[in-house]
Amino acid sequence: LDADNYETDPCLKEIREAENYSWMDIITIEKDKLPNYEEKIKTFYEEHLHLDDEIRYILDGSGYFDVRDKDDKWIRIFMEKGDMITLPAGIYHRFTLDENNYVKAMRLFVGEPVWTAYNRPADHFPARKQYMQFLAEAAQ
Repeated sequence: LDADNYETDPCLKEIREAENYSWMDIITIEKDKLPNYEEKIKTFYEEHLHLDDEIRYILDGSGYFDVRDKDDKWIRIFMEKGDMITLPAGIYHRFTLDENNYVKAMRLFVGEPVWTAYNRPADHFPARKQYMQFLAEAAQ
């Protein structure tokens, strides 16, 4: 994806239309730009899940998404400018910045955004159960 021209990037437009990502905003995670920076950084790093997919497109800077594998071990995913990730509903994850302490990301949603994060343990939610079923079926 062309992060320098995201407003007019035809590939991003195609993805948004194909996946029905109808809502978006841009967040800059940087000490002087994000209100309640320290609190937000701690919140992002708490292991949690969402009931909807989490879609992030890195427009500038870099950071890490950590996700759990099928054996409940961490996998670290380095994200930098031009990268997009979709974390499925029900997957435990967390986010942290790298040593540059800066990332600018587009947040995409299907429909209205839901920002609620459920810290672990949150295994009782249907989204978690569906995700675990998906993992079990994928392993077969």
